[in-house]
Amino acid sequence: MLMPTARYANAFTQNSIQLEPVTLVEMITLEEALEIIDRILESKRLNHTQQLVFSQSWMGQTYSEIAENLGYDFDYIKEVGSLLWQSLSEALGEKVTKKNVQSVLANYQRVSTKTPASPLITNHKLEFPSGPVPLNSNFYIERPPIEASSYTEIEQPGSLIRIKAPRQMGKTSLMQRVLAHAKQLGFRTVLLSLHKADNSVFTSLDKFLRWFCANVSRQLNLTPKLDEYWDEDIGSKVSCTLYIQSYLLAEIDTPVVLALDEVNRLFEYGEVSEDFLPLLRSWYEDAAEIEEWQKLRFIVVHATESYVPLNINQSPFNVGLPIKLPEFTVAQVEDLVIRHGLSWIGPNELEQLMAMVGGHPRLVRLALYHLANPPQGKLGGMEGLIQLLEDAPTIAGIYSNHLRFHLSQLQKSPELVTAFQQVVNTPVSVRIEAIAAYKLESMGLVKLQGNEATISCELYRQYFSEQLSDKN
Repeated sequence: MLMPTARYANAFTQNSIQLEPVTLVEMITLEEALEIIDRILESKRLNHTQQLVFSQSWMGQTYSEIAENLGYDFDYIKEVGSLLWQSLSEALGEKVTKKNVQSVLANYQRVSTKTPASPLITNHKLEFPSGPVPLNSNFYIERPPIEASSYTEIEQPGSLIRIKAPRQMGKTSLMQRVLAHAKQLGFRTVLLSLHKADNSVFTSLDKFLRWFCANVSRQLNLTPKLDEYWDEDIGSKVSCTLYIQSYLLAEIDTPVVLALDEVNRLFEYGEVSEDFLPLLRSWYEDAAEIEEWQKLRFIVVHATESYVPLNINQSPFNVGLPIKLPEFTVAQVEDLVIRHGLSWIGPNELEQLMAMVGGHPRLVRLALYHLANPPQGKLGGMEGLIQLLEDAPTIAGIYSNHLRFHLSQLQKSPELVTAFQQVVNTPVSVRIEAIAAYKLESMGLVKLQGNEATISCELYRQYFSEQLSDKN
């Protein structure tokens, strides 16, 4: 499935759209309607997909027609529309449907004294792409049906969602949106990022589990009572399980979503990960039989650059809903170009950019940010794109930090360097050793087609052909 192309993304910014007058009230334009919604929803403003569904609905399109026009599944568009009308109904205090939305908003406009509408896309403040994309950002790109599937899954008792991808692909951004959805449903949420834990926390399983329980307790606004449940005679894992089931879940009446971010940090501590990850799997399985555990839903987020081998029957990485974040499609990158106001980027320029960096979310956004906001002394427009692409694989380019990270990871494993050199130096796909192929794909450096690997993008080919050459 594809995101809408530019001609649909621009549909709701055209001033030329004219509609039949709304009965009994003065007609309003689509642009005015979107500005009204922007005001009444405030911090819960429509995301880009909702804006598109609203715009096409306003112009009289059915859900089937919208799905076909925008390249989405019908069921997904229908669900987006249903949530859209529900949000508007709650904000306006009256029933809003696909059929009456024009008259409802026209009446609202008639009695409102607020200022007229302004364009919604091109005036958004640029955001430097660093860390997760904020919830209210106009620069978050949905990758259907991932978001909708995740929202549906987290509503299920005892569910588990596994979000995985190479670094900087949008894992934490998606996790935050699933948590926000859970909060809207009235669920309690807990977020533990393992990167925030002290190194000493990982020195033993007992220490890690006590850290884990104390943090969950405080985020649920419950007083930690670890000593009342901890018993060295039955062990840390059973103590921890009893603490969560008999204390935390017993005290909470609503569902609880527990999100574990940067779980890959555990992989550095074999003794802890080899006990904790199977324990996580056992809690998920307990939900099938024990009602108390059905209150708990899990989100497990990890980068794929590293992994820990586990028994297939004990691993939490082969149960639940797997979400492997893909790169952006051409249409999605085109959509992002529009949101940055880069109208001069056409199909040829888009092709050049994606040949260099593929659809990697972070790399694409970084390029578009610099093109929309050229640094002092740098060229803008077409000349700026040419210069950016020339500098991209060098230490003077905007991707130097990203490239150095991957170089440092490769240099830890000589066998990976050897395998990757074969890919870099071969203009077509090449067969390499299976484990090396898996690891290189997990790092995002290659794409696998059957048993053969190809370089992910020209950026990696140009940079690593220099850095991994015999002279270096």
